[in-house]
Amino acid sequence: MDKRDYYDVLGVEKGAGKDEIKSAYRKLALQYHPDRNKSPEATERFKEISEAYAILS
Repeated sequence: MDKRDYYDVLGVEKGAGKDEIKSAYRKLALQYHPDRNKSPEATERFKEISEAYAILS
């Protein structure tokens, strides 16, 4: 992943609390999880979301 703003990836503001980050991650994970979304881009997007969550949580 190139230099991206992890807050932007999750769609939360900088300085967001852990609960807000977790909620945003869960919402996006459900939307882009490869088992639910068969789009080829979904797998890459899910990886980005997971990486952002791992860094911010």
